[in-house]
Amino acid sequence: MIVFAYPWLFLLALLPLVIYFLWSPAKKMYGDALKVPFVAELAEIKSNSGSVADFFAHSLRSSFIKIMLLSLMWICVLIALCRPQWVGEPHQVQNNGRNIMLVVDISTSMSERDFALQGKRYDRLTAVKYVVNKFVDKRIEDQIGLVLFGTRAYLQVPLTYDRSALKEVLMATDAGMAGNSTSIGDAIGVALKNMPQDDKEDNKVIVLLTDGENNDGALSMPQAVNLAKQENVKVYTIGVGSDEESFFGGFFSVPKNSGLDEASLQQLAAETKGTYFRAKDLQTLANVYEAIDQLEPQEQEGRFVQETKDLFYYPAVGALLLFFILILSARREW
Repeated sequence: MIVFAYPWLFLLALLPLVIYFLWSPAKKMYGDALKVPFVAELAEIKSNSGSVADFFAHSLRSSFIKIMLLSLMWICVLIALCRPQWVGEPHQVQNNGRNIMLVVDISTSMSERDFALQGKRYDRLTAVKYVVNKFVDKRIEDQIGLVLFGTRAYLQVPLTYDRSALKEVLMATDAGMAGNSTSIGDAIGVALKNMPQDDKEDNKVIVLLTDGENNDGALSMPQAVNLAKQENVKVYTIGVGSDEESFFGGFFSVPKNSGLDEASLQQLAAETKGTYFRAKDLQTLANVYEAIDQLEPQEQEGRFVQETKDLFYYPAVGALLLFFILILSARREW
């Protein structure tokens, strides 16, 4: 089926008539009458050879052909401007993926170096980047977004299939970029605001990772819980950070307060049919994302797609050819 993307441009077909009737005619320099002092000679030429009649007939034919060529060229230009397209039959495409919003804490406390890998110690945010990158690579059919938060929450990557762009943004972050405090409620609010607004369940997921408690922002944890429940969004919460502080390269450690509000994180996960995970080291954190990766994808409503091909270049080429024909005919008359 052929359709036009801009059919209203066909109104421009009346433009030549508008110009013809509204444009003032050019003033004649020599009056209305053309005085020919050698009428007798023309009459004699006409009686002898008939060349004058042939001349006028040729001129009329030439003018008519030019008008026809110009009209066809204008029609071709109009058709090209209206952008004709061939549109195929609609086909339904099934999508088995989910909409996953990663909500990552980048407050100053995420710079604490209490995660170990192969005998080396890394800060919490570096460990999170390492594990999240692997998690993102596995979720091929999902749309994934990224919210970073500290004192304020920011949408860094909206839901997208471009996993490379998301990982690039995450790798460029540093602890403390969003402030020193922790606004978990606001981060949940930003994530919910950028989720698809539909009533389907089990296809919208938030994975929240933090090492602190909600001590800043406009939304409290109970408010965030209620909003997530209203939007039918499942929230998986991850509390990161060690319960021990190491000294002398890990040979000596003492208990410490992790600063996590585990009760609120557990409630948020339970109320939204999610799960709370505790990650005290890098291996545990990797296991957490591996467990989340095992979520059974829920089939989303199929989308209808139609193949579309632009055809405007056909009338555009036709108009160009007609233009060259007019140029060549004018040169022959010269």
